[in-house]
Amino acid sequence: MFIGEYTHTVDEKKRISLPAKFKKELGKKVVVTRGLDNCLFLFTHKTWTDISKETAKLDFKQADARGFSRFMFSGASEIDVDSMGRILIPDYLREFGDVKSSVVFAGVHDRIEIWNEKRWDTYKKLIESQADMMAEKLGTVGIR
Repeated sequence: MFIGEYTHTVDEKKRISLPAKFKKELGKKVVVTRGLDNCLFLFTHKTWTDISKETAKLDFKQADARGFSRFMFSGASEIDVDSMGRILIPDYLREFGDVKSSVVFAGVHDRIEIWNEKRWDTYKKLIESQADMMAEKLGTVGIR
């Protein structure tokens, strides 16, 4: 399980060091794709395979299912983790996530989100201000 928040910088060769706490669980290859809320999602291969199996069950006749599958899979890239624990995110994904000089890795259970640091700070303030309301809504559907 991935938890925590870590800020890292993008080096001159556009590589980003993975947080030490995440490296062992991630392995030698990861999958990075467009995420929701304008961040990037980073998955282990096992989790990506599980997501792929679940997504394959969606009804392709439904526009939302087709669109979501296209969004996730056409944007995905298998990325090698180098011997120093760094990754090189493709340009099209860095552009989507506005990955520039400083990024935040946010551990979110079975995935890691990669955020532009300024965008993360803005988003984090928003969700922190709404946490009570979100908890109350989740409580009405049986989440404790």
